[in-house]
Amino acid sequence: MLICLTLLTTGCRIGYSFNGASIDYNVTKSISVKDFSNQALLVYPPLAQNFSESLREIYTRQTKLKVLKGDGDLQLEGEIVGYDLAPLAAQSDGYAAETKLTMTVNVRYVNTKNEKENFEQRFSAYQTFPSTSMLEDVQDALLEEIIKEITESIFNKTVANW
Repeated sequence: MLICLTLLTTGCRIGYSFNGASIDYNVTKSISVKDFSNQALLVYPPLAQNFSESLREIYTRQTKLKVLKGDGDLQLEGEIVGYDLAPLAAQSDGYAAETKLTMTVNVRYVNTKNEKENFEQRFSAYQTFPSTSMLEDVQDALLEEIIKEITESIFNKTVANW
């Protein structure tokens, strides 16, 4: 009975961590994150590179997976399909008090070890800023928060498996 218990506990090991990742590192050893292109109508030149690097970084920081540019056990690719500004909260004078910056990313995920987990999905996040501010002045700080939210959502969808 002791031998059976030992075999059961050592034979099936899945790594769980406090960040929510549940990965069997005996089976899944790498993830590839291809560069995301920017296909949005409004283009901010450093956006695609910043997003791609942030996505790679979250897997590097929160998993033991080797992060590759291609042919990983897990594969992520996609494109930025939306980068939009919209006025919000009209004031009594008819002008908007705030502006909303929204980013949308289309993601394709392939798990070569478990095809049932494959998906294609859009992820979106936004931040608001006072309309009295120029986008150029607040853009980098807003994008840092937006990218963080989107990459966390992608991470949770791909490896958290809640």
